[in-house]
Amino acid sequence: MRKSLKAVAAGAACVVAGAALYGAGAATAGQSTANSTHEPYNIGLLVKDIDTYYGTAADGNGVYQASPDSPYAKDLARIDADARHYIDKAARKARHKGEKAAVVFDIDDTLLLSLDYEKRYNYTYNSTTWADYVNRADRPAVFGSPELVRYAESKGVEVFYNSGLSEAQRTAAVENLKKVGADVNLDAGHMFLKDKANPPAYLKDCAVPGTWNCTTVQYKSGTRKHIEDDLGYEIIANFGDQYSDLDGGYANRTYKLPNPTYFVS
Repeated sequence: MRKSLKAVAAGAACVVAGAALYGAGAATAGQSTANSTHEPYNIGLLVKDIDTYYGTAADGNGVYQASPDSPYAKDLARIDADARHYIDKAARKARHKGEKAAVVFDIDDTLLLSLDYEKRYNYTYNSTTWADYVNRADRPAVFGSPELVRYAESKGVEVFYNSGLSEAQRTAAVENLKKVGADVNLDAGHMFLKDKANPPAYLKDCAVPGTWNCTTVQYKSGTRKHIEDDLGYEIIANFGDQYSDLDGGYANRTYKLPNPTYFVS
């Protein structure tokens, strides 16, 4: 079941992350700590950690951007280098076996960065403000991702998109991806978005027209199964910023991009 798309940082995932980073706290001179309690990691400190990780700064237009010198950017660069090496090797192997190789990309915070939205709305989600933000079609790219899309295409690998965006947001998504240079296979046959009113037949176990009961994993893995079983491709790699983008099989390798700002189950 999909939780709030933009879960505030006090959610369980971030509590665990905070505990891993800082533990339960430490006593200082004149102070004592109640180590028997389960106080969550302080949200103000967590937000500072997130800003440090992204190197968050407002540009000349007041838009919050990630820094290309940030730990976030360096983590992405390592993932990108590994993915390029793997795609090249896997694509050659697939051709040798007579298979049609494909890669699958999530969109939000895998190809398009929503850090500015997170900062402006204090890491909370509202369907109206989120729809308005997406429809502006001016999000920056996640560092390296559009180049990776084009790299996969250059190796003869078919590119697909598997996103939680709604069918009503298709035009904006296509426009934004074109702006950042991910202008590869942006047609309806390659970009799969949620259509709750008229879900595809391959999701019949969890969705019928007008009734959508698919979890994120069911929706995304079901779409990948369709790409492999019905369209005849071998998905060599699947990219996403949430584990729910990746779970459920139907990909030879998965790549989890960093995203400490929200959690999708």
